[in-house]
Amino acid sequence: MGDGNNRDYALILAAGFSTRMGTCKTTLPWRKGRTLLEYQTEQFLLAGITPIIVLGSHNAHSQIDYPNGSQVVINYKCDRGKTSSILTGLQSLPPEFSTLIISAVDQPRSTRVYQTLLQAYEKQKAPITAVCYGNKLGHPLLFSYKLLPELYNISESKLGLREIVQKFYSEIDRVEFHSDEVLIDLNDRETYEREYSIKKQSS
Repeated sequence: MGDGNNRDYALILAAGFSTRMGTCKTTLPWRKGRTLLEYQTEQFLLAGITPIIVLGSHNAHSQIDYPNGSQVVINYKCDRGKTSSILTGLQSLPPEFSTLIISAVDQPRSTRVYQTLLQAYEKQKAPITAVCYGNKLGHPLLFSYKLLPELYNISESKLGLREIVQKFYSEIDRVEFHSDEVLIDLNDRETYEREYSIKKQSS
């Protein structure tokens, strides 16, 4: 279980069926002998953020693989889309928290990205803090605790998180990065293999 004194949380959405990838993304190798999901979990923990991992019924067996400090919940309705995983994860948040980062399993980021988001939030206290590269919003997004009612009200029919982003667009605190790391999205096998090759060469 996570640290009860912690106030910064993250949802790692890992309940998808990875149809375009052709294999479960959670188990793909990434860096330092870690799978994609193990890497993300560790990077959040290193940043002092409690990760809540949302798995689906098809990969629920993976829940024993994650380190102390992380939490795992199962979305048994994962066929209803990403929004259902977000709503499942929200149920594991404590009554009092400060920030929530929402990240998909195919959007791995280094600890530095998460630390930078937290630092920016502490300065501005914006409802949404977002990374960007070349004026393009990237991932993940950090949400203030004040937006919890908005998050509980999302649905696939209302575009999920996009509706909240659009509603608070003018209030987003944009944190500019000088690396396109914040735009990486491993949607398919070709993109994964290209980025994995780059990571292996740089490690």
